[in-house]
Amino acid sequence: MAEEKDPPAAKRSGTRESILFLLGGVAVAVLVHVFALQSFYIPSESMENTLLINDRVLVNKLAYRFGDVDRGDIVVFKGWTGEDTIKRVIAKGGDTVRCCDARNRITVNGTPLDEQGGYVYPGASPSDGRFDVRVPAGRLWLMGDHRDDSQDSRSFVDDGHEGTISEDDVIGRAFVRYWPLSRGSFLSPPATFSAIH
Repeated sequence: MAEEKDPPAAKRSGTRESILFLLGGVAVAVLVHVFALQSFYIPSESMENTLLINDRVLVNKLAYRFGDVDRGDIVVFKGWTGEDTIKRVIAKGGDTVRCCDARNRITVNGTPLDEQGGYVYPGASPSDGRFDVRVPAGRLWLMGDHRDDSQDSRSFVDDGHEGTISEDDVIGRAFVRYWPLSRGSFLSPPATFSAIH
C-alpha cells in the first residue's frame, strides 16, 4: 500500500492565504455596509421622477457625522411609522416653511423655492394643503418630489412635532442612483436651495 504524502507546504500556504483573503474581504464589506454605505431600493412613487419604483440608491451613512444636513438633500431616515423612508429635506431646524405664496410656491424663511420644471413631478402642485411651520431645532421638514402621491411632513403636522423628524433618525444621504444603469446619476441638491438664508 502506497504511503500518502502530505501536500507541499507552498500549496497549503496558498490555500490558507486565499481563505484569509476571502474572509478579510467579507469583513471589510460588512464593516462598509454597517458603518459607511448602504444600498436602498425605492418602493413607491413618492419621489418620482427623481427616483422611480425599484430604482436603487447608495446612501452615505457617514455624511452627517461631521456636518449638518443640507436643504435639498435626499435622505433615508426612520419615518413616522418606524419604517425606512426616503424624502427630500425642504427645511431644517430654525427655518420657517410655508405653503404657499401668491404665486403658489413653497417658501423657506420667506425665500420661494423654484421647484417647477426641476425636481417636483411634472404637473404636480407644490402642495395640496396649506401649512406654516417653524421647524424645531434638531428636526427636519421633509417632502417627496411627487407631491400628489407622497405621505410626508404635511401628513403628520398634528403629531406633536408638526410633521418634522429628528436629525437623529436620519440614516444617511442618498448620493447616487446606480440602478438601473441607464438612469445612473449623482443626486445633488437643486440650486434653488442655495438662495435660502
